[in-house]
Amino acid sequence: MANRYQLVATPNRLELQDSLDPKVGAVYVDFVEGKARHRLLFGGGKGQDLAKAIGLHKLKTPQVLDATAGLGREAFVLASLGCQVTLLERSPIIHALLADGLQRAAATHEAQLTSIISRMRLQHADALSWLASPNFTPDVVYLDPMFPERQKSALVQKDMRFLQELVGDDPDAGELLDLARRVAKHRVTVKRPRLAPELADLKPAFVISGKAVRYDVYLPYHF
Repeated sequence: MANRYQLVATPNRLELQDSLDPKVGAVYVDFVEGKARHRLLFGGGKGQDLAKAIGLHKLKTPQVLDATAGLGREAFVLASLGCQVTLLERSPIIHALLADGLQRAAATHEAQLTSIISRMRLQHADALSWLASPNFTPDVVYLDPMFPERQKSALVQKDMRFLQELVGDDPDAGELLDLARRVAKHRVTVKRPRLAPELADLKPAFVISGKAVRYDVYLPYHF
């Protein structure tokens, strides 16, 4: 399945393309236009659920570890709200897409955008290994693990289907949560589909739920 998806350097950006079905289009990271720009302008600022789940009503400029960075969308939102975000991505392909997206955003020299990007630090690292021997103590650890889809109809977003088929599920997500609670200073925030079971069947301290997704918030063991 991995051979089906190819990294292609186009004149404009680095893309992940489906070699068996090129008509579906490519997946790439774009912090300049599209959904990222729309969410930056109209996302709701610190009033949005993600900001509440991270604790921005209490923590002004927290250090956030995004341990499952993916395409970096939540990390970009958090950085736009003043957070210092470290992004961990273990897939070399997804890491390459992220690095390209960050580089292109920084190259715009647009003041607001470059300020946001300056608060995002990308590392090619396995989150389990990193959390086992952290090189700093984040205020918040954010987890958005891949999980097996229960219905094929849920695989409607092209980028999520690509990632699901390319990197698979995160069977170590429960262990990630355990390690994250040992490392985080203030909380661990886990993004879940609204009706999905709790990660590792662990009840969170509280939940912030929206129409499609919810955020389960866990306190650190040393709280």
